[in-house]
Amino acid sequence: MLRIGIAASKMSKGGLLSYNLYVILITGLVSLFVYLICGFSVILIVFLISLIVHVIRPEGLHPHWVHVFKVCLTVLAWVVGVLGIAAILKNIQITRNKI
Repeated sequence: MLRIGIAASKMSKGGLLSYNLYVILITGLVSLFVYLICGFSVILIVFLISLIVHVIRPEGLHPHWVHVFKVCLTVLAWVVGVLGIAAILKNIQITRNKI
């Protein structure tokens, strides 16, 4: 989380408003990247598990996997969202630091 503030301060070159905008932009992009990578992993794992279960027990479990996808991706969205908000709150500055 601290790296976001370091990168934003180097990009903003001293402006408080631009620093805060860069913090929000970087956090949003990192959150989107993490969500896409983890979401793809979850979908791949659930798909592989559904294939294995289908081989072992082929009758009527297919429609229920859509609900598993929805629950997994919803929980992932909440976790990534909470971590993103925590990163923004950690790095946002209200007043200018005198260093």
